[in-house]
Amino acid sequence: MNNPYAKTVGFELLHAARLHRARSAQLLGEIGLFPGQEQVLTLLAEDERTMGDLATSLRVRPPTASKTIARLSAQGLVERRASNGDGRTVRVGLTDEGRARATAVEAVWRALEAEAVAGLDPKDRKRLRKLLRKLGQNVSSRSIAMDHIDEVLVPEFEGASETV
Repeated sequence: MNNPYAKTVGFELLHAARLHRARSAQLLGEIGLFPGQEQVLTLLAEDERTMGDLATSLRVRPPTASKTIARLSAQGLVERRASNGDGRTVRVGLTDEGRARATAVEAVWRALEAEAVAGLDPKDRKRLRKLLRKLGQNVSSRSIAMDHIDEVLVPEFEGASETV
């Protein structure tokens, strides 16, 4: 290969990220989810949230979060409820099926993590996490605003396709 970038850290990182994303999509598909939806279920498994809190936690715009919640609601995984103190505020929580799916997401991520770091000893895993954090800090300090990074990196969050 004559690609001048082929021997760079960025090239390898991008390649590994694409493979990881494809594998995560495959595993999530086995439990009836699309990439991006697992993040919502994981957050809601912690506690109910307002739509605004959910959008902030996901680092997406409120309309994007609303579209994702509408899709998950249609699947029977989440439900919207009026807030006790303020009828104008909507809180989103998991249904029983949503809680079961959130538990399945945990198993998917454990399996994916085991696949991804197979052959690395604990010391290497810790060092890799540290290096990746540093790389992320280096790039983010010189890059676009991080407020809505998922919308840039994960077009499905924007509702461009039917995958979230």
